[in-house]
Amino acid sequence: MGVSEARPTAAPDPSHPDPSSSDPSASGAPQKKSRAGRDLPAAFAVGGGLGVGVILILVFAPLVWIPVVAVSIAVATWEVAKRVRAGGYDVGIVPLIGGGQAIMWTAWPFGATGALVSFVATVLVAMIWKLLSQGRTTAPVNYLRDLAVTVLILAWLPLLASFAVAMVLQSHGWARVLTLMIVVVCSDVGGYTAGVLFGKHPMVPAISPKKSWEGMAGSLVFGTVGAVLVVTYLVDAHWWIGLILGPVLVVCATLGDLVESQVKRDLGIKDMGTLLPGHGGIMDRLDSILPSAFVVWAILGALL
Repeated sequence: MGVSEARPTAAPDPSHPDPSSSDPSASGAPQKKSRAGRDLPAAFAVGGGLGVGVILILVFAPLVWIPVVAVSIAVATWEVAKRVRAGGYDVGIVPLIGGGQAIMWTAWPFGATGALVSFVATVLVAMIWKLLSQGRTTAPVNYLRDLAVTVLILAWLPLLASFAVAMVLQSHGWARVLTLMIVVVCSDVGGYTAGVLFGKHPMVPAISPKKSWEGMAGSLVFGTVGAVLVVTYLVDAHWWIGLILGPVLVVCATLGDLVESQVKRDLGIKDMGTLLPGHGGIMDRLDSILPSAFVVWAILGALL
C-alpha cells in the first residue's frame, strides 16, 4: 500500500521478471522518480488529500463512509477484473460488481452476517454465470480456474471491505475506522523511513525485492506506537489493546501488500490501475487496508 520502501534489490530472475522494474513510461508514470520508485510529490499530495477527506467524513458524517467504501470497491473490482481478464482469466464482471455491491450494502443493516450471506449468494450466482457463459450447447472453458479467481476477487475486495462498513456502525465506529487508517499509515511511514535509511536485508526478494527486514522493523515500531496512542486517546480504551493490535495489524498489512505484489507479478504488471498519481490504482491503495479492516474489526470487537 502507498509508497513502497526503498531497499537494495536482489538480482532479477530472467525467468520471472519483476513488473516494478519495467520501463516507467509503460505505466504512464512520470519519468523522474524517487528511490522508492514512485513520484513522491504526487504520492504525498494524493495520499494527504485522501487522508483529510477520510477524517472529515468519519468525524462529521460517518454514514457517508458507507457509499465511499462501496464506490471505492466498485472501482477497485473493475481494475482487478480488467487486469485479470487481460491476463487470460475469464471472470464475470457482472457478478463481481453487482455481487460486490450487495455485500457492501447488506453489511449496513445486517453487519457481518449480511455481508457473509451476500457473499455466498454471489458465489452461487458466479458458479451459474460461468457455467452458462458459453450458452446451453457449449461447455465452459477453464471453468474451475476462472471460477476460483472470481471467488478470490470477491473475498479479497468486497468481503474484506464489508468489515470497514460494519465497523463504522459500531459504538464509536468512526474512531475504530480511524484507528485502522492511522495505524496502517504509521506502518507504511515507518517501513518507508527505516527501509530508506537502514534497509540492507531483503525480506522476501522473490515476491517484493524492495522490502527489507529493517523496513519491517520500522513498520512494527511506528505501527505499534501509533496503535497504542490511537487506542488510548481516540478510542478511549486500555493502552494494552493497542499493544496487541499494532503488531498484528502491521504483519497483516504487510502480508496484504505482498499478496497484491505476487498477483501483479503473476499478471506481469506494475500497478492495477492509473487513477491515483504516485500510487497506481484504487486497489494499489487498498492492498494493505483490506485485510487490516478485518483485523481491527475482530480485535476491537473482541476486546472493547
